[in-house]
Amino acid sequence: MIGSRREWLSSSWSACVDFEFKTIDHNNLGEVVYQNIAEALIKGALRPGARLKIRDLAQEMGTSVTPVRDAILRLVHEGALLLKSPRDIRVPVLQQERYLEIRTIRLKLEGLAAERAATVAEPADIKRLEALVGENERALSAQEFARATEINQVFHFELANIAAMPVLRGILHNLWLQMGPVISAAYEDGGRTMIEHHYVVLDAIRRHDAQAAKNAIREDILQGGGVILSSNVLSDDM
Repeated sequence: MIGSRREWLSSSWSACVDFEFKTIDHNNLGEVVYQNIAEALIKGALRPGARLKIRDLAQEMGTSVTPVRDAILRLVHEGALLLKSPRDIRVPVLQQERYLEIRTIRLKLEGLAAERAATVAEPADIKRLEALVGENERALSAQEFARATEINQVFHFELANIAAMPVLRGILHNLWLQMGPVISAAYEDGGRTMIEHHYVVLDAIRRHDAQAAKNAIREDILQGGGVILSSNVLSDDM
């Protein structure tokens, strides 16, 4: 049950990492509101069990409640949020079975992205990855876990960007709507375990070794998954 889990599995904004929602440009309002909330989920700014309040979000983003409600319903449909009642909207606590399914898909897709990235990476691409790994290391050293979690996500998505696989990246976006909160909740427990294989991925891409890059990102996902499975951040309810 949610109530028996860690402090971050609360029913209030205490389960939210410090995150500044962007003020909305009213052109294409609905999509911008959706992307704003989706970004908070993907980057791990919202933790499992966090409760979202439509009026609070609307006020923070400087918009009416209607586009926020529409975005919430869209995210509920995508499995990223749980609508328990019109006044009780939460980031779900992911079931272990569902997590393992998503992890299996990530192993295939992110392995493919890393493999392709190693084949086509240009010097500028490698420099971006080097910068991300260095920034992630500094954030961990400073115990800035929210920032480290965000950089971790950017690193994973950058592989798909380098690979020039926008369809794959879109699928990852949908998967990480559910994975972002889980990774964020376990990241502090994992510490450097969560980025050790990023160095191996980077080295493989420098050498344009596609198979090594694929293997390294898969090991990264599995090693991080071990932390998640042992950190009591999942639900074993069926």
